Amino acid sequence: MNKMLSVIAPVLLLGALDAHAASAVDLAVKGLVTPSSCTPTLTRGGVVDYGKMSAKDLRPDRATSLANVNLQLEIVCDGSTLLALQGNDNREGSDHRGDAMYYGLGLINGSEKLGAFDLRFSSPVADGIAVHTIASPNNGGSWWTEPNLVRGDILSVAHMGSLVPIPVRNLTADVRVGAEIAPTRQLTLDNEVPLDGSATITVKYL
Repeated sequence: MNKMLSVIAPVLLLGALDAHAASAVDLAVKGLVTPSSCTPTLTRGGVVDYGKMSAKDLRPDRATSLANVNLQLEIVCDGSTLLALQGNDNREGSDHRGDAMYYGLGLINGSEKLGAFDLRFSSPVADGIAVHTIASPNNGGSWWTEPNLVRGDILSVAHMGSLVPIPVRNLTADVRVGAEIAPTRQLTLDNEVPLDGSATITVKYL
């Protein structure tokens, strides 16, 4: 279970002409411990394996798209829970596109960005009801319709036609993994190079 804790230090703003400045400042520690916990699982053990490919089959002047692979995500909660998903790139800085929608595939020689992949959600079902995915860049301050798990955003679900997250007990969704290799003229491919993409999908409690 993720526990979110915020430390807030209110600042007392005094007028420039105040003769007596305060000698103390308040600090408040706030948070919420939820009784529910949620467990996410991915089919295929969360592994997408493209096997071996020849460098000669890759494009030198533009990215080479690899076959899309579909996984299914299931989230099971102890009780009805307001939640969202957050994606973290465990190979931060290796996305050749430099776009928050993508996650990296690792580096060659410590600096050459091998490629990228994205995570696109479709057909979400919450407690037996078809829903749609919504995203927020500001921890739930505002939402819009979005199928991709974008780095820095959180992704939740809402009823069709709504932008308000709903609590769920059981959530399933298809996850399309779309990978690509950077233009090979940017890469040193004298030896075998592993695709080394890794992302963590974390359940956040709203």
